[in-house]
This record gives sequence, structure tokens and C-alpha cells, in this order.
Amino acid sequence: MSWWEAILMAVSLCADCFAVTLCSSTTLKRIRWSSVATIALVFAVIQTGLLALGWLLGSLVAQFVIKASHIIGFLLLLYVGGSMLLEGIRGKDESRDLNGLWNIIIGGVATSIDALAVGTSQSIEGLPWEGFLPLAVSVFAVTALSAVLGICGGKVLGTKIGRLAEILGGLVLIGIGVSFLF
Repeated sequence: MSWWEAILMAVSLCADCFAVTLCSSTTLKRIRWSSVATIALVFAVIQTGLLALGWLLGSLVAQFVIKASHIIGFLLLLYVGGSMLLEGIRGKDESRDLNGLWNIIIGGVATSIDALAVGTSQSIEGLPWEGFLPLAVSVFAVTALSAVLGICGGKVLGTKIGRLAEILGGLVLIGIGVSFLF
């Protein structure tokens, strides 16, 4: 996986993180840099951790499904991307309260389930550790950045951009899934 592909996938994975932090930043009593850094770090660690867990799980089952790997990767990304797209179109409010570490962790996990599926699909697709590393680094950095931008921009931009980010992220994941078929 090239760095550009890794960054593009990271951007699509963190779209829901951006949307949640953008919408949820209104629940913060005061925006302090220490809070912003904590939220960004927790979201990035959880997102990257679930991506790695998915990649590890995928490598365990890869030998059993290697013949269907393209289709499985496509279906996983279609499901995740389609879900993001539909939630973005429907305007389903998935915002979370980001006051307190427990609420931040819940928000981080809720926005990172797709990373588990993507990690699994990448592993099944045969992505070696050398190819996974740029993806993991990109996901960590882009997720942290998206959380910071979401929190800081939430007061200014409102919730409409969050839905657009989720729609675009869903479309990118579907596109990546379709590329597995070719």
C-alpha cells in the first residue's frame, strides 16, 4: 500500500471521528488545549488499535478464505462505507458527549468499528506488515488531526459539515472496496 493510498483510507476512516467531534464539541463546557489533546489522542489510539486488531484477526483467518479475499474485502468495505453513507444521508445524530474520559472512550470506540473491518479486509487481501505500517501511521495521524479540527471547528461550522464528511468517507470506502474487485 502506498502512502497516498494509506492517507486516503485514513481520511475515509476518520470521517466519522470528525463528524462526532464536530457535533459533540458543543457539549464541551470549555475547550481547553489539554482536553483537545486528550480527545485526539484517545480517538487516534482506539482507531489505530482496532485497525491493528482487525489486521491481526484477518491474518489468522486469511489461510481459510484466501480464494474469496477480494469479495470479502469488497463486502466489508461496502458494508462499512454504505452504513456511513446512509447515516450521513439520513442525518442520524450519533453525537456523543465528550465530557469525561469514559465518554471520550465510548465515542472513540463508536467511531472506530469501521477500522476493525478495514484492518480485517486489508489483512485478508494480503497486505503485509510493511504495507500495513503506513496505513497504521496514517490512521493515527489523520484521526488525531480530524479530532482536533472537529473540536475546534465545531463551534464555527456547525453540524452540516459533519454529515458531509460522513457521506464523503462512506463513498471513499465503497470506492476502495470496488477497487478490490479489479
